[in-house]
Amino acid sequence: MANFFKPSTKKQPTGQVISVLIDRLDHNGIGVGEYKNKSIFIANTLPKEKVTAKIAEAKSKFYKASVIELVNLSEFRVKPRCHHFKTCGGCDLQHLSFQEHLAFKQQKLIDLFSRNNINTNLPWQESITSDALHYRRKARVGVQYNKLGEPIVGFRQKASNNLVQLKECIVLVEPIKHVFTILTSLIKSLSLVKSIGHVEIIYTQHVSIIVRQLIPLNEQDKTLWKNIAEQHQWQVYIDNGKEVTPLTPVTPLFYQISEQSGISTKHAAESVINIYFEPKDFIQVNHHVNNQMIIQALNWLDLKEDDQVLDLFCGLGNFSLPIAKKVRSVVGIEGLQAMVDKATYNAQMSKLNNIEFFQADLNSNWGKEAWAHRKYSKVLLDPARAGAYGALVQLIDLDISNIVYVSCDPATLAKDSQLLISNGYTIEKIAIMDMFAQTKHIETMILFKK
Repeated sequence: MANFFKPSTKKQPTGQVISVLIDRLDHNGIGVGEYKNKSIFIANTLPKEKVTAKIAEAKSKFYKASVIELVNLSEFRVKPRCHHFKTCGGCDLQHLSFQEHLAFKQQKLIDLFSRNNINTNLPWQESITSDALHYRRKARVGVQYNKLGEPIVGFRQKASNNLVQLKECIVLVEPIKHVFTILTSLIKSLSLVKSIGHVEIIYTQHVSIIVRQLIPLNEQDKTLWKNIAEQHQWQVYIDNGKEVTPLTPVTPLFYQISEQSGISTKHAAESVINIYFEPKDFIQVNHHVNNQMIIQALNWLDLKEDDQVLDLFCGLGNFSLPIAKKVRSVVGIEGLQAMVDKATYNAQMSKLNNIEFFQADLNSNWGKEAWAHRKYSKVLLDPARAGAYGALVQLIDLDISNIVYVSCDPATLAKDSQLLISNGYTIEKIAIMDMFAQTKHIETMILFKK
């Protein structure tokens, strides 16, 4: 018997206008309510707000909708300072008061810890914060082109790969917040069309611009870049995908860790540490929070002059060098030999001879390495978003009583914390570090003791 297709007569909810009460924020800062026994996600809403919304997407387990009207406002709603906020994906929480966005981040951690069977009665310490605006010293700016070949320079739109054309970004530090208009005008004038993939901007002592060049520069365009660099006192580098080379005269890039970063007064004459880096190296984007983070880490480690400290995922020496000012010895471990070489150079420039750096893949088997058989009294680790589970499995065997864990991903932190707790460690202190104000991203520090 033949079967014939019969179109569903069930009315699809997409496009319907509905009323929703927002219950909570999800981990991305998006408001969540309930409609027909399913979760409904509505951006730019806050808990306890009643909204009129239009359903944009209907799935088997949830809906997505867009706001038409905010019927009543949360007491914690504030007016976003940036007029690009509703479209630009750079910030998530500009509509939420500063104290509440810290509370949101804390609750996000509590939820993830609970999922990993960790007691959520945690010993919270005061959060490390900075100004909520004009704090970011490094950013990658996207470059796209419209149908006419004209450049669009900015950050990605919310939930999209397309860019928002920006005139300024109030999260960037003052010397670089207006760079978008300058770049747009310059790129539009280049003879090579669609020749740039993105531009990275760094501000330390100077404004440095790293141009991802998709097509080799000709002399005409080199001159345009040099002229604009001279006009605005930029250092310009060209990244061709294989190497980064300076186009203009440049001075070494470095940032400073100050005397207030827990450095002993007996080293007062050499109290400022310069951390030298290359244009593509990782550095923390928030200078103030980075300095305060170092102070806290050194305080929580309770460093003594006879301590021997292990610093895992040490990078350029951001923690290693200040620690070395206060203890007998430091060993820093990093996955890339190039970073090991730079950390070693930074130690030499600071005239520190009680610190050594070694290369190792810390999430592979490193137990037979000579440095792993030394005695350590304390350890600090600051892994990438992937976390440190493989490293911690081996670190537990070293039986070090004090561990300070600095994390940039709460999900991997929760998993790693559960491993340490199941092996006899307890959480003595925990604090949020608001490295990325106005966004959903969380940096956390935990002191574990055994």
